[in-house]
Amino acid sequence: MPPMRNQPPPRKHWLHAAAAACAGVAFLACAAPSLAQDAPVSLLDGRAATVVRDAAATALLSARNLTSSALDLIGIRYRWGGADPATGLDCSGLVQFVFQQVTGVTLPRSTKELSRIGEQVTLADLQPGDLVFFNTRRFAFSHVGIYVGDNRFIHAPRRGREVEVATIDKSYWQKHFNGARRLIGVLPEMVPALITEASAATAAPLAPQQSPAELAEFPDVQP
Repeated sequence: MPPMRNQPPPRKHWLHAAAAACAGVAFLACAAPSLAQDAPVSLLDGRAATVVRDAAATALLSARNLTSSALDLIGIRYRWGGADPATGLDCSGLVQFVFQQVTGVTLPRSTKELSRIGEQVTLADLQPGDLVFFNTRRFAFSHVGIYVGDNRFIHAPRRGREVEVATIDKSYWQKHFNGARRLIGVLPEMVPALITEASAATAAPLAPQQSPAELAEFPDVQP
């Protein structure tokens, strides 16, 4: 019989649900409008609007999968330099493993390198799947976690501890917060192909309106 430690703790169930709900709210409220904010409403009718919605849905799914995959690692022991849950993970190893499993993209291994990729976001604008960085070893960007929503992030803390969820608005994390980066929908490898298609669709000029005389030549075409 496998050790009980390897079985998901009961709290994982509500954490998964909370993360999924937060991911949904964040991306439905923010992702779709940001994709379409520069396009005239008339150009978003029909195909273009559908493409934009699909791109937002793809980003939402990626965020949900990231947070779900990360939460599955709660209880994995910390190991310095660890990059495999079977033997233990450190903070950047956790991030690299989750993104590799969900997106297929291999991220840089160190927290310093991770802090230089993607798009910078403020604490107030965090969305599930964003990386959050802290100064926990007396130098900037020495620790990283994955934001899961509801002011919580998942991380591998230090020796003697296990992967856990922490609250970002606690005084310790507020004091040591270094910044956040967004990768989903920003890095070229993580931008849904649908977004490129959406840009092309919204940028395409509208076809000129046909006159009744022109329509009369094509009886199957409805004005």
